Amino acid sequence: MKKESSPILAVSDLCVVRGSTTILHDVTWKVSPGQHWVVLGANGSGKTSLLRVLTGYLTPTLGSVAVFGRVYGRSDWRDLRERIGIVSSSLQMSIPFAEPVIETVISGKFAQLDLWAKVSRSDTTEATRLLRHVGISRLGGREWVYLSQGERQRVLIARALMAKPELLILDEPCAGLDPIAREHFLGFIERLARKRGSPSLVLVTHHVEEITPAFTHALLLRGGQVVSAGRRQTALNRQNLSKTFGVSVRLIRRGRNLQLALPRSLHSSRTL
Repeated sequence: MKKESSPILAVSDLCVVRGSTTILHDVTWKVSPGQHWVVLGANGSGKTSLLRVLTGYLTPTLGSVAVFGRVYGRSDWRDLRERIGIVSSSLQMSIPFAEPVIETVISGKFAQLDLWAKVSRSDTTEATRLLRHVGISRLGGREWVYLSQGERQRVLIARALMAKPELLILDEPCAGLDPIAREHFLGFIERLARKRGSPSLVLVTHHVEEITPAFTHALLLRGGQVVSAGRRQTALNRQNLSKTFGVSVRLIRRGRNLQLALPRSLHSSRTL
């Protein structure tokens, strides 16, 4: 009998309570090697709080979180963060406007913002390779302030990959992208997910349309609780999605693409 691989991430009965507010309640979730997950939910569903727990910035009230077999509270979370890459718009404000792209990418190796570590030739070579990998090798010398939103997201992915993470979290990476830039970016994410040796991906979003075919599993959240967690074919259905967003919706499949059909009452409410 084939031995099952140890999970990359194991969350069990997770609760986060602050004052009289329950932010997360009884969240159980497991990510195994080879899986790519989407975390889906409306604003205020608990997605951001869950990410903060996973990266060690929010302490759980109850339950356990294990990353690569090491349990939160029993291990040095600073070491574990080096094995988890994260791409989030919140990082963009901390990157110096005048920093060249190549330095921003290299900073990922050292988990620094505003690079000050001593850089080796091999660091520069690897950062150049990653910029080519994400399709923006021509931008290595350009300053951060002169990048488009889509270019910045690709730089942040290259920066995250610089540390050779085993888990890469994409926190609403399409926020701020125009429709064309979003399609190009999602195409890149799809290719990254299917590339041999790539880390497991966790895409956090509230848009079903951003779930590309390479994502194998889905975790649906509402009000800090799990609506469904499992293979995307099972988790992403009309009943679960309606419960997740609090209105009756239909899931439309157009080829390999997904789209939500909203109730007519929401469309008519726009009419003055």
